[in-house]
Amino acid sequence: MAKVLILEQSKSVRNNLRERLEFEGFSTEGAETVALARKMCENIAFDIILSDSTDGLSDTNLPVIVLSRNNDIDSAVEAVRHGAVDFLTKPIDMNRLLKSIRKAIAPPVEEALAPRTKNVRPRNSAECTTIEPIVGESEAIIRVRELIDKVAQSEARVLITGENGTGKELVAKWLHCKSSRADAPFVEVNCAAIPSELIESELFGHERGAFTSAIKQRKGKFEQADGGTLFMDEIGDMSLSAQAKVLRALQERKISRVGSDRDIEVDVRVIAATNKNLEKEISEGNFREDLYHRIGVILIKVPPLRERKGDVAILVDYFLKSICREYRIPVKSIETQAVAMLSEKQWSGNIRELRNVVERLVVLTDNTITTSDIERYC
Repeated sequence: MAKVLILEQSKSVRNNLRERLEFEGFSTEGAETVALARKMCENIAFDIILSDSTDGLSDTNLPVIVLSRNNDIDSAVEAVRHGAVDFLTKPIDMNRLLKSIRKAIAPPVEEALAPRTKNVRPRNSAECTTIEPIVGESEAIIRVRELIDKVAQSEARVLITGENGTGKELVAKWLHCKSSRADAPFVEVNCAAIPSELIESELFGHERGAFTSAIKQRKGKFEQADGGTLFMDEIGDMSLSAQAKVLRALQERKISRVGSDRDIEVDVRVIAATNKNLEKEISEGNFREDLYHRIGVILIKVPPLRERKGDVAILVDYFLKSICREYRIPVKSIETQAVAMLSEKQWSGNIRELRNVVERLVVLTDNTITTSDIERYC
């Protein structure tokens, strides 16, 4: 496992880079100063350093990739002249960074051409190479990230609770991408979006002729997720009939398609999420208590944005950069007082609503977002 040292003053940037690189299979350490980085290099066999400059790092004899806020040619030339193997500008294009790291630490040609002793499956690139970080430094969100780190490698089932728009799906994806199942499928199903008469077919599949519109055999979500993770969003909206079949699938690790009496073994880790109070739903007869205890081995509560107001400024900065990059325009700035106004809003739609507001501001405002813009467009 390649070891990467991230030399970066910003704690949030450092942590985000560490998270992204670790689910790609790298081992990482972070340092805030050059002095600390040099000391760490004396005790740890790093393969590469990520830093905003090469200053003070030449005698480490390690390849350095410079991550700079300056995007001019002179800065790039200067960095390479002082030993950098590559020069990338912030905000970082993760795909390019990963390519650069792998190129810098690639084995010699002779080793690369040597016969492989075992088959290695590529990571599930559709999910894990594009997943966004869980942004924030509040105590509540740090706790969520810590729980993900502790739980991901286990096979324990997880129930994620929280209001709409808080990021429950993102938590589920991180649990999958940090697990031993990261190379296998991550399959999502929104239980609230599927009519009750179709939910069983969606989850377990059906045989041809099982019902009027079943013109061919179809695999359900459980079979599609075999070997990987099934994320059942809004599980509190599932019918009692479907709940009974899900319970059987979890207990016996078997499912049967609609219209078939043949059992099919499945190896699936189920992660569920809901915005409902399932204990209340149980007392009202809308949710099975035995299923609740099956899916809720580990409980992760994602806090609403109004309970982590200190994270609003960090999220605004993150969304500004990512949205401007998506629109291929220079990153817009925002007045401090404008950020303060956003921080005081209640955000009933949580992070999803905040992102929509930031995108609206990016589209409708000039280079600097002002308090007047907040009053006008929010």
